[in-house]
Amino acid sequence: MIKTLRSVMQFRPVELDPVERRLSRAASVADLRAIARRRLPGGVFDYIDGGAEDELSLRRNVAAFRRAELVPRVLRDVSGIDLSATLLGRQVPMPLVVAPTGFTRIASPGGELDVSRAAARAGLPYTLSTMATRSIEEVAAVSRGPKWLQVYVWRDRGLVKELLSRAAQAGYEAIAITVDTAVLGRRERDVRRGFTMPPQLGPGTLIDGLLHPGWTWAFARAEPITFSNVSGSSAPADGRAVNLAEYTNSQFDPALSWRDLDWFRAQWDGPIVLKGIQSVADARLAADAGVEAIALSNHGGRQLDGSPAILELVPPVADAVGDRVEIICDGGVRRGSDIVKAIALGARACMAGRAFLYGLGAGGERGVDKVVALLEADMRRTMALTGNRQLSDLGPELIRWRSH
Repeated sequence: MIKTLRSVMQFRPVELDPVERRLSRAASVADLRAIARRRLPGGVFDYIDGGAEDELSLRRNVAAFRRAELVPRVLRDVSGIDLSATLLGRQVPMPLVVAPTGFTRIASPGGELDVSRAAARAGLPYTLSTMATRSIEEVAAVSRGPKWLQVYVWRDRGLVKELLSRAAQAGYEAIAITVDTAVLGRRERDVRRGFTMPPQLGPGTLIDGLLHPGWTWAFARAEPITFSNVSGSSAPADGRAVNLAEYTNSQFDPALSWRDLDWFRAQWDGPIVLKGIQSVADARLAADAGVEAIALSNHGGRQLDGSPAILELVPPVADAVGDRVEIICDGGVRRGSDIVKAIALGARACMAGRAFLYGLGAGGERGVDKVVALLEADMRRTMALTGNRQLSDLGPELIRWRSH
């Protein structure tokens, strides 16, 4: 009896590292979201987590993956699973791109540097936002992995040309032109919070900061948050806080049209991705324009509320242009099984942004590593349990759509 008791009363080693302790309890991206929600001030979390207006598109992006039911096949020898894919001419270990996210340092002081280092370790393409809080050159200095630059098209085309030149010199391989921001969507969580960049102190934020001392102490010790890629142009100087919607609407070019792609071809020699395609008609126009890839995206539900759930858009776009342009599914990815579903329906790869911000908010750079590990393990398990050894085995017969 004593021997039996001794065998079941063994104690786990005490984990002294608070970050490892937090991350060890996370079994999913949803768990990392919950941890980030506890650690971050409310306004910061809402900026990361929120969407436009009633947030219908935000929720539908995620819900669409839940509606897509998997059809398992058995007795098919899944002893050697290969997740590798080819994207824009480069082989990647899994069909996943780290999506661009603006103002990443509000989640953790390392910001874009932490995320890009984790992406490089995993061999995943990392996309740096024009509105990043670390510069093109700073990210290139810490990351030898594949890097893309996301481009918001500013009224000042000289600034855009300069960004493209800097990206080329720093070894970025592709640009992703965001085409769904003629004006900024109404993000009502930010409106209610009076959210600015960088965050301003006030009675509400002071209380929030006291309730989240870890974030507040790290934020106070770090250098000021700035628009690192557009400093010295029309960007606010000296870290001055701005209303994001007003600033964006004053700087982004609402006259952007298909004709402007010729200008981009003249300035950029590498692959071009159009990010923000949301219809079969525009996917055809993009293919006709000769871009290498399109990212089907509704900006994570942060622009036009009521826009299509992105996974549901993949099959008709793949039928229309899948033989002419690479398709990236961007929106709602929370599990590796989501990536498998998108590939089966005709995507070449997926993008994920919020998932990595949740990881960053939960545990900094190690939190981002945790997200990569979770998604990869999910993918391998899903491939095995559906009887598929490689991505080329996946097809639409793997998916059955539920009615609700």
